[in-house]
Amino acid sequence: MGALKLCILASEMMPFAKTGGLADVAGALVREFGSLGHDVRAFMPLYRSVRSGPWEFSEVPAVSAVAMAIGDARYEFSLRSAVRSGSDRPVYFVDCPRMFDRGAVYTNDADEYRRFLLFTRAVIESCRRLGFAPDIFHCNDWHTALLPLLLKSDYAGNRLFLDSRTVLTIHNIGYQGIMPAAAAGALGLAPGDARFDAADMAHGVINALKTGIRCADAVTTVSPTYAREILAEPLGMGMQDALRARADGVTGILNGVDYDQWDPRHDPYLSVHFGAGDWDGKAANKRALLAASGLESDPAVPLIGMVSRLTEQKGLDLLYEALPSFLERRNCAFAILGDGEARYVQFFESLTREFPGRVGFHCGYDEAKAHAIEAGSDAFLMPSRYEPCGLNQMYSLRYGTIPIVHKTGGLADSVVHFDSATGIGTGCVFNDYDAAAVAWALNTAADWFADARVWRRLMRNAMGEDFSWGRRIAEYDTLFRRVAGAR
Repeated sequence: MGALKLCILASEMMPFAKTGGLADVAGALVREFGSLGHDVRAFMPLYRSVRSGPWEFSEVPAVSAVAMAIGDARYEFSLRSAVRSGSDRPVYFVDCPRMFDRGAVYTNDADEYRRFLLFTRAVIESCRRLGFAPDIFHCNDWHTALLPLLLKSDYAGNRLFLDSRTVLTIHNIGYQGIMPAAAAGALGLAPGDARFDAADMAHGVINALKTGIRCADAVTTVSPTYAREILAEPLGMGMQDALRARADGVTGILNGVDYDQWDPRHDPYLSVHFGAGDWDGKAANKRALLAASGLESDPAVPLIGMVSRLTEQKGLDLLYEALPSFLERRNCAFAILGDGEARYVQFFESLTREFPGRVGFHCGYDEAKAHAIEAGSDAFLMPSRYEPCGLNQMYSLRYGTIPIVHKTGGLADSVVHFDSATGIGTGCVFNDYDAAAVAWALNTAADWFADARVWRRLMRNAMGEDFSWGRRIAEYDTLFRRVAGAR
């Protein structure tokens, strides 16, 4: 089988819009599949923030002012295209201001599910009007998880898509796209259609992600360990029965890292670059981070970084007990970047008051600050309750910033606990999900840091790891070819 025709659709995609790792992965897959010679057509919504960005959009005459009904509501969309820097392949944008010209990528609006149902149907309709028959429609998370069902219902008689197959990638199973059962009509189906989960329908809802799991030709997720974890509670979050019912199971493929953007040897956000063994360069970035974070800590003591969405998933509840006691007992500093739930914002703000000059917290997200924290920190804390893949721990390894992580999902697949006796390992991994385990990990890392010989060995190990996309894309390529060849 030669080159594949691929349609990749996602609710966010770098460099156009990002709220989390999905954007990084979607953007990387488009780039990497294109580099393999595949015919890749990428689609995402034209949000207000994208429209106002630095991109030059072109009209797509074949898809202009297309009327579309979602249930009893009528909409109109057009297709625009733009080319990202360094590429000659356009990305397509579904332009429907009524749905996407809003203040945020995601909303709590009552029509949220309609926004992404329109986007998904618009992608299929755009492919039809462009005469593009994908070998694979690659759907990502709940926002596009209903495409496999739409192909088997609304578009079942369309000869263009007769040989098209679908792959659904679950980036975070906690977000499922719950919508009222009445939405079945918007999908052109009766509420009693067997492709919906009967128990969900009995409760008056449709679960978009579960429907996608039941209808897609293949299901993947973003790390091998997470693929096993979601087959049972608690991490299956109600999806475990649907996943176990699949004869082909769930394929776990660890995400890769874009080393063009995340490598201290040429990081565009750093004024001092460094590589493995350049301890002076690393130290210069630490001094810069301390100053930028308003920290008065001695550069000779460990500096621990965090860049995180401030949500329960990220294990932040464990820090209520672990961090204050650790800071009282050990001479250490923290540089923290993140935004999210008010309770966590208040907690980190309280730490800055309780430990002035030793805890720096910036509420919000800033790409330059994120890179500065990766480059200038000695260690990086990720106590996540669950982590489908995680990228920051892999970024950290390349920067010689030692990950301190809970043994779950992609964290377990990418960080090996260090053995100071053998010198083997790349980070500090704790098994139990409780405050005592976090305290143990922080103290263990601080003890390693106190021995310069041990710490430099650990840094060399970390910086020698390779999580490049070039290695991961081969796994996707094999899977896509298998699914496409099974028709």
